[in-house]
Amino acid sequence: MVKIYTKKGDEGLTSLFGGQRISKSDPRPEAYGTLDEACSVLGVARAVTQDEELHAVIHSIQEDLFLLGAELATAPEDRERFGVSQITPEHTARLEALIDERLAKIELPRAFIIPGSSSYIPALLDWARAVIRRGERRVVELREARLLDIPEVVKYVYRLADLLFVLARYQEAVEGKGAVQWKGRRGPER
Repeated sequence: MVKIYTKKGDEGLTSLFGGQRISKSDPRPEAYGTLDEACSVLGVARAVTQDEELHAVIHSIQEDLFLLGAELATAPEDRERFGVSQITPEHTARLEALIDERLAKIELPRAFIIPGSSSYIPALLDWARAVIRRGERRVVELREARLLDIPEVVKYVYRLADLLFVLARYQEAVEGKGAVQWKGRRGPER
């Protein structure tokens, strides 16, 4: 029988890919953990969508998030030794192409969107986008702490949040359900 628990983290430590032990509160596990959370939310969207094209796009994003997680879980000095793949400008360009392709078919609302106002899939995509936005902040923290030396990671994560926003709006358009826009009211109705 394979055991799922190792007890290695019982003292609040985790291992990077190269074996270094760090605190679970270190910014690296926080960053790759946030991206893992986004990957899981996207997994729910992929599991329930009937749209084969959206299914494939989400799956490719999940593949990228695994690659990115491995990259963030590896100390820069160990990356080459372990042959950890990196997010490249081509990954970011693919996201940009997907954004441009969808934007050519829809018109974006000119106000903030209230997530969950139209249907389940766009709501899940908006949720994943919000998690990715938190991931952006964590990746920037890594860069500022000099724990991340690959500028493309920040660009990729920024574009991914943009893509998820566009995908949510595109799904609403495909489903014939418009997004509910925030009216900008201040305070309770009188």
